[in-house]
Parts: sequence; C-alpha cells; structure tokens
Amino acid sequence: MLSTQSKTRSLKKLLFTISVTHKHPPPYAHSQKQTYVDVYMKWKKDSYFDSIDSIHRSLELKPLISLKNCIASSPDGCIPISAVSKRGIELGVPIKVARFLRSYPSVFEEFTGPQYDLPWFKLTQKAIELDLEEKGVYRDFKGEIQARLKKFVLMSGEKWLPFKIIQGMQWYLGLPDEYLKDPEANLDGCFRVVQMGDGLKGLAVESNERVFSVIQKKAMKRGLCSGEPMEVLSFPLFPSKGLRLKRKISDWFDEFQKVPYISPYEDYLGLKTGSDLSEKRVVGVLHELLSLFVEHAAERKKLLCLREYLGLPQKVHKAFERHLYIFYLSLRNKTCTVILKEAYCDKLAIEAHPLSEVRKKFVKLMKESEALETIHLTKDCVLVDHY
Repeated sequence: MLSTQSKTRSLKKLLFTISVTHKHPPPYAHSQKQTYVDVYMKWKKDSYFDSIDSIHRSLELKPLISLKNCIASSPDGCIPISAVSKRGIELGVPIKVARFLRSYPSVFEEFTGPQYDLPWFKLTQKAIELDLEEKGVYRDFKGEIQARLKKFVLMSGEKWLPFKIIQGMQWYLGLPDEYLKDPEANLDGCFRVVQMGDGLKGLAVESNERVFSVIQKKAMKRGLCSGEPMEVLSFPLFPSKGLRLKRKISDWFDEFQKVPYISPYEDYLGLKTGSDLSEKRVVGVLHELLSLFVEHAAERKKLLCLREYLGLPQKVHKAFERHLYIFYLSLRNKTCTVILKEAYCDKLAIEAHPLSEVRKKFVKLMKESEALETIHLTKDCVLVDHY
C-alpha cells in the first residue's frame, strides 16, 4: 500500500513539473514506450581510426601547445627553464619539463642563458610561423569559434555551465585562453558571467534564436525534415570492416532509427530514462558534442563530467558501446578515445573546426623531431663504429 502511494505521489510530482514548465506538455510526454533492449555490439579494432595522428598525438600536442604559449607570450620570446620547470602538472606535461622540451627540437630551441649558465628555450622559426598562423585563425574565425562555445552552453538544461566544466573542454573546443581568463572583454554580448553559489562562477548564454543540430541541418538541406520537434531522423551509420550485427541487434537498431529525434538544444524535462526515446536523445547529444570539437574526438573519461549538465545518464559510456556504427572507441595510448565516425567517413557532412589544420601542422612539426633524433642516433652509431 505504501509503495503504491509513493509511486502515485512521484507521478503527480512529475506531471506537475511538466505542467508548470510547459504551457503544453512536450510532444514526447504522451508517446513514450519502455522499449529499451539490452544489446551490445562486439567491438572490433579499426586500423583506420587508430592511425589518425591528429587525434592520437593530441596527448603530446596539448602540453606542447601550452609550453609554446608560455614562450610566445614572453616579451623576449624566450624563457629560462626555471620559469616552467615547476609547472608541469598545471601545463599537463607528463614528464620533467626540461626533458619534454628537449624531446621536440623541431619546436623548441635550447641555448645557454645570459646568467648562471641556465638552459633557456625559444621557438624555432617553423614554430614561430605556426604560432602566428594559429593567432590568425583565432582572429579571423572568432565568430565561428564563439558560436561553437555558444552551442556547447546551450546544450545544458539551464543554458549555463560552470567555468570549471568549460575549462575541461577548452582543448576540445579549441578556445583561446583569454576567453576564460577575461570573458566579458573577449566574448560577444550574448554571453554573461553568472554567480553559481559557493564562490563559483559560470558562463550563461542569452539568446532567443533557435539552434539546430548537425543532424537536423543535414536533413533540412535534403528536404527530409522541417526542423520541428519530434521528427523521425536517422543517424548516419558507418560500419567498420568485418563488423556485422546479429539479427536481434539489427532488428532493434532498425526500430531505434525510427524513434523520433530530440535535438540536444530542446527541453528534455520529463523524458523517461530507460526508453529508446531517451537513448536516442543521449546519442544525439554525444553526436552533436563531438561535432563541435576540433578533432571530433575526445577521451571518454573526460566526458563524464558533463553528465549532470547535459542530462546524460550515469552509465553514458554504454551509448558508445551500443552504437559502434556511429562512434569508434580507440584503445590506443592506454586510454579510451571516442571518435565520431561521420566526421572521417563523410568529410563534407560535418564542418571542420577552423583550428584543425593548424593542429595537424603542429603534429607534423612534432614528428620532425623524431626524424632529427633518428639522424643523431645514426651519427652516434657511425662514430662508435669508427672508433
């Protein structure tokens, strides 16, 4: 009896919340079915996605860019090792900073400083040129980069996000440091800084403009939808070679594609967890999120902090494991990286991030350090053989 009364109270509370928040209940309030099927696709290694250097070298590239910025922002264009030697954790450097700098002679040039014979570092000419190109991208594509940040914030239920959450996604969104250091001076008028309690600050977006997801824009361009809520839209699928579905999974997935699509920018209040409808929203949120990122990929563990703010389930990782035709999970570098397949299998479907080409050039410059190291080792071996 008590259990029944408790369930009744919970149901009344949910219906009251929907009625207060919406003049009319959302379209899905009367059409949800508990049709969740517990299926999993068998993961299969795909050498194509495992070999994309711009994704898998980002673990080295991120601290390299941080150190590059430290040197480039110095008035003299060079710094002593003491300026960064104790900032390894802050800059994300996985080894001793001096050793890291010396690992990339194609980017960082070492010389003896004017005092105390300390090692100093400056950028090589090629690194200077790439730094200027990167700054040019931030200047020329400021509006587009801010639009991606705006979409990221609008994906949250409250239309605001704590700065600590945005900072966690800064590398993936390709945001320059000044956006978060002084947002009021560097972001346009639709952004505002908000107090969130406990001394925390966040970034909010004020906009009445309706935002469409990549999935919706593509369907509208093809005349397959009008952009209205709850239209039936399918996700583009890209099966890896040799990855075949069992009949049970194939039948479920066909039905899943027929489930109405809920945009990541639409209200999801009252959406039932554990339904195909809620799962399709989760997959849509993850698809849109990765489409905003520079490499359309991210470490899976780094996305877990978004669960509370983007309305994602506790076990959001299951969405990646159940939808391997949409996402690829790479286990390279002893970490799990989620890659949006569509961005690499249909390169015209998702707009490239303005910063992506510059980062690829930095990766190429990093690899030149490996070639220099090989040359030095070869020379050493020749000298040893000679003696």
